[in-house]
Amino acid sequence: MKAGHRLALLTVPALLGLCSCGIPATGVVEAGGPASGIEPVTPVYFLRDGALVAVPRATADPGDAGAALDLLLLGPAPVEGAGGLSTEVPGMLPATSPVPGNTSAAGPTVSVKGDTVGIRLPPGFDRLSRLAAQQLICTAAAAHRIGEPSADTVTVTVSTGSGRQAEGTDGDCPGA
Repeated sequence: MKAGHRLALLTVPALLGLCSCGIPATGVVEAGGPASGIEPVTPVYFLRDGALVAVPRATADPGDAGAALDLLLLGPAPVEGAGGLSTEVPGMLPATSPVPGNTSAAGPTVSVKGDTVGIRLPPGFDRLSRLAAQQLICTAAAAHRIGEPSADTVTVTVSTGSGRQAEGTDGDCPGA
């Protein structure tokens, strides 16, 4: 038998086997949502018994300090509050979640330059407790660290409407 005939005799059964595997053809089958991975989170710092506690929050922008502060401004969920979590950050309207007709103050503005984050509070928020400042500093620093991982210390400055400032670093935060 010639080599070409042998090749044809071997190829035809192989092709027939592939074509007739016994599995019927189907169209597109709708079976739930698309596959997804791990939902991105950012740590938000609340208080438990007067101490800072990092609580993971789902977010579309895990490395955005402003988005993390907006999550902090929402406060602990009711079940978390019942479990002992609280906040000393005064009530402000999250900058990215305006509510029509809400008379609350606008949220903080955030600026970033390298590993330095600046938080400017809106007018009317001149008094900020030490713990509230730490909540803001640690939340902003943790989010920035996610977006810009480096070996350098992240420094955060919080400025009140009256010009008072509080400064801290991510090294001062629990879990840093």
